[in-house]
Amino acid sequence: MLTAIVQRLAQMLFVLFGISALVFLIFFATPGADPAARIAGRNASPETVEAIRKEFGFDRPLPVQYGIMMKRLFITQDLASFVNRGMLVVPEVAKAAPVTLSLVLGAAVLWVIGGVAVGVVAALARDTALDRGLMVLALIGVSMPVYWLGEVMNLVSQSRFHDSFLFSWVPALGYKPLFSDPVGWFTTLIIPWMTLAALYIGIYGRVLRANLVEAYQEDFIRTARAKGLSPARVMLRHALRTSLIPFVTMFGLDFGSLVGGSALLTEVVFGLNGVGRLTYQALLNLDLPMILGTVMYASFFVVLANALVDIVYVLIDPRVRGN
Repeated sequence: MLTAIVQRLAQMLFVLFGISALVFLIFFATPGADPAARIAGRNASPETVEAIRKEFGFDRPLPVQYGIMMKRLFITQDLASFVNRGMLVVPEVAKAAPVTLSLVLGAAVLWVIGGVAVGVVAALARDTALDRGLMVLALIGVSMPVYWLGEVMNLVSQSRFHDSFLFSWVPALGYKPLFSDPVGWFTTLIIPWMTLAALYIGIYGRVLRANLVEAYQEDFIRTARAKGLSPARVMLRHALRTSLIPFVTMFGLDFGSLVGGSALLTEVVFGLNGVGRLTYQALLNLDLPMILGTVMYASFFVVLANALVDIVYVLIDPRVRGN
């Protein structure tokens, strides 16, 4: 098992290197485009463009340019945005990351618990009114756009019923740091968590229910029942464990992409200045250093999430350990 984990971590480092090289080539080595002029931004003086060309080594071979860029991003961390008046990339990403991590981690806890609960209950109550009702609710959750649901939640909690006892505790839109104000951090994020989790509870519940129903048709479940095991033990130790592999796969992909910036709409609706919003603003301004920083940040979490998924596979399914 340890060998499999080490192999997957090594693959993670190799993939990150490949992504960094590919992103650099796309943004800074496109034929016919001057990367120095792109970094300098619109209406930059020729002197500024020439200074950037020498500073980043754009007059030198591509491997040297790549090395300088990665050194300034990861080692010296002095890569700056010329579009935004010298704003340092790494500190800005580090400032936005806790916001996105707080949003996605809380939502992930809700959608995992909710998805497992919906899937298990629906599978145990298969073809009953409860099963059909849960699947209808899950379909409604999947069908609601997150920005629409967020606006509805804001309308209810921030405007129409803010003075009622139900929502009088809801603070203004924004983000409060966890360590300086834990209570404010929780109350600020509880509604964004529920909004973001609603979509994934529906998806995960439906997928898990289908996997459990299929698992109950397998021979090993019939054998477990024939041995006299309790229904709860059959569900938790046998059916649920084998059915979690697609669930874990989906979680790794969704969690990595959301932490990497895919929670943009939720951040915008609730006034959270996270990585998604930072990336969006960088794309609007064609801020290449900031885009490079946010893309590498997103890539790291996507690759890390997939590596952790592979490790969880090893823990869940012993058959993976020999592969």
